[in-house]
Amino acid sequence: MSSVLEKSIAIIELLANHPAGVPVSTIAAAIEQPVSGVHRTLQELSRLGYVRQVQAQGDYALTIKLPAMGLGFLARAGITDVTQPVLDALAADSGELIRLSVIDGDDLIWVAVAQGATRGLRYDPGQEQGVVVHLASSAGGQAWLAEMSDEEALARVSAQGLILDSEIAGPNVPRSLTSLLKQMAEARDRGYAIAVDSYIAGMAAMAVPVRYHGGGPVIGCLSIAGPAVRMTAERMAILAPRLQAAAHELGEAAEGSQYFQSKVRALDPAPATERTQA
Repeated sequence: MSSVLEKSIAIIELLANHPAGVPVSTIAAAIEQPVSGVHRTLQELSRLGYVRQVQAQGDYALTIKLPAMGLGFLARAGITDVTQPVLDALAADSGELIRLSVIDGDDLIWVAVAQGATRGLRYDPGQEQGVVVHLASSAGGQAWLAEMSDEEALARVSAQGLILDSEIAGPNVPRSLTSLLKQMAEARDRGYAIAVDSYIAGMAAMAVPVRYHGGGPVIGCLSIAGPAVRMTAERMAILAPRLQAAAHELGEAAEGSQYFQSKVRALDPAPATERTQA
């Protein structure tokens, strides 16, 4: 890391994964920087209001300022306004966890959730909003990959890594590019991607891409996730039409979001009237 900005961002990204706080020495070791330099950067971030010291001479943690900015951005961009009602309805209908991920550059990022399971066994991670989706092991990631050519998909997976974390990965996580390609082909034939005991042991999920205006470019992925004992292949087949209908509804509603409008314009600069006439 050569610049102060790079060091600052590295520290912020590390602290984002440790809300209780992290000692300066641990931060320095994690980003491979001298303790003295890390301490100076933390002091500057603290002066700007992004970092606080948990106690005198103690750990450092993020303040609420940065997360609040992120939530404010999602609201002002119209993402939550147009997506949350659809997610809530699908959650109530399915009785499972609903997650929406959106494409941002080269990443797929979870941005919104809705929990439909009100009692009994349920999958409720609670900390995935803002997390970059691991493409190879998750249903949402595979749903996106299945929309690409095999060459592009393998390039993205190679850049991110085939296995995210061997300690938490489930027994069915794809451990070779060949097995991943097979799952992608099955997703294309089936009409939705599935991941059972893959992203996390004991959890199963199904996902479909969300296309702008139904037939436009892929802008994200929508998934249903729950305990593997309940999310069987038979139940997924029953839920598939509801998931696909919700994804279509999201694609239609996306026109009301400035964020999605700007993303689509970047992919296709032609005016909307020309796309409609085409």
